[in-house]
Amino acid sequence: MLDYPLLEALAAVVREGSFERAARVLHVTPSAVSQRVKLLEERLGQVLVVRAQPCRPTATGAVLCGHAEQVALLEHELRTRLPEVGTSPGPRPTLRLAANADSVATWLVRALADFTSRHDVLFDLAVDDETHTAELLRSGSVLGAVTSQAEPVQGCRATRLGALRYLATCSPDFHRRHFGSGVTGAALAGAPCLRFDTKDALQRTFLRRLTRTQVEPPTHWLPSPHGFVDACREGMGWGMNPEPLIREELRAGRLVELAAGRHLDVVLYWQQGRLASPLAEELSRTLQAAARASLKAVRAVR
Repeated sequence: MLDYPLLEALAAVVREGSFERAARVLHVTPSAVSQRVKLLEERLGQVLVVRAQPCRPTATGAVLCGHAEQVALLEHELRTRLPEVGTSPGPRPTLRLAANADSVATWLVRALADFTSRHDVLFDLAVDDETHTAELLRSGSVLGAVTSQAEPVQGCRATRLGALRYLATCSPDFHRRHFGSGVTGAALAGAPCLRFDTKDALQRTFLRRLTRTQVEPPTHWLPSPHGFVDACREGMGWGMNPEPLIREELRAGRLVELAAGRHLDVVLYWQQGRLASPLAEELSRTLQAAARASLKAVRAVR
C-alpha cells in the first residue's frame, strides 16, 4: 500500500521544482522532504525524481505524481461533501493540465478563472504544441489535456471542443514590400516568416496548401503568441495567428491577411482520465462551454 504523505512530498518536489520550495509548501524541513522521497524510492526500488534545476520526475515519478493529485482532488471533494467525516484539511488540490499556447492566449484562461471563482483549487498548466499535449496525458503527468488528437488516450475520453482558426497575417507595409506583385511562390520563398518552435507546422502547412509546393522561407523563431502578433504588426515577418487574438488588429488595419479568404482550422479536443470526480466533470463542462463561445463549430472529426 502506498504511503500518501510520501507521495505528497514527491508531488510537491516536482510541482515546485526543488526540495527547498516543496518544504516551504508542506511546512516541513527540506531534510524531511528529502527523506520522504528517498524512502518512497527505496520502497519502489527506483529513482522517482531527477535531481536537477528544476527537479523533474522520471516516467514512474510522473505517474505517481498524477495519482497523488487525483487522490488530493478526491479528498478535497470528500471534505466538501461530508465535513463530518473529519478528514484533515490538507492543502488545496492542484489540477495539472496540458494545453497549447494559443488556447491559453485566447480562451482557456478565461475558463479556468471562471472555475476558480467557484472552487478552491489551483491549476498547474503545462504548455506544449497541440500535437504533443496528449503525450503528457498518456504519461500520467496531467489530469487532462487540450489536444488536436481525436483518438482517446487509453483510459481517457475525448470531447470535441471546436476549431481554432488561424490566419496568415502581416503588416500592411510588409505586404507591400514583399507581395506587391502578388503572393507567389518566389515571393513567399524570400519573405521572412515566424515560427513558434520546431513543433509548429502551421506556416509550412499553409504554404503547402497555398502553393502546392515545398517552400522554405527564412524564419524568425518566436515562442510567444502575443509576441507573434507584435512581430507581425512591427513588420518582422508573416505568421499564422489565431483569429480571436488578431480580430481587433485586422479591424484597425494594423494587420492584413497574406492571402485573403485562406485560413487553417485546427480542431481541438478535451481529453481527461475517467476519474469519478464531480469536480473533474464540472471542469470538463466549463471548458466545453468556454470553447463553444470562442472556437468555430465543426460538424465532423477531421
